[in-house]
Amino acid sequence: MQIKLTKDLLAGVMFTVAGICFAVGAASYSFGSAARPGPGYFPFGLGILLALMGAVILVRGLATRQAPEQQFGRLSRRPLPIVVLAILSFALTLPTLGMVLALPILIAIISAAGDQFSWRDVAIGSVVLTLGSWLVFIKGLALTLPVWPSFIG
Repeated sequence: MQIKLTKDLLAGVMFTVAGICFAVGAASYSFGSAARPGPGYFPFGLGILLALMGAVILVRGLATRQAPEQQFGRLSRRPLPIVVLAILSFALTLPTLGMVLALPILIAIISAAGDQFSWRDVAIGSVVLTLGSWLVFIKGLALTLPVWPSFIG
């Protein structure tokens, strides 16, 4: 039996390995209990779920015959450096520019990694994701992240 390198096979391996790594990393933290979960409780559970999901995808990728268009094709080299650049720019600009400007910069750079770039989509994504991030991280979780640029106050 010859195993063909398909997208499902590679995705299953990637998810399984990432899930196992997260679960192993979270095992060093305190678990706590179901009533009072510790810092390792949810990352461990999510790591196990990710590994299980990856195993299911991996088995499905091995069990089904893939059509030629679903097989793993040529790897595009353009998106990876752009995504890394976007993440680095976000990490460097967040402390000084705040979430209101750092997130739109991140979204604009990361949108350039795709084949279809549209300033309209960048603007809509920036507004929705910035508002959503503010609601989740600032209001919901009460994190102390800079929202506004430091030169504004």
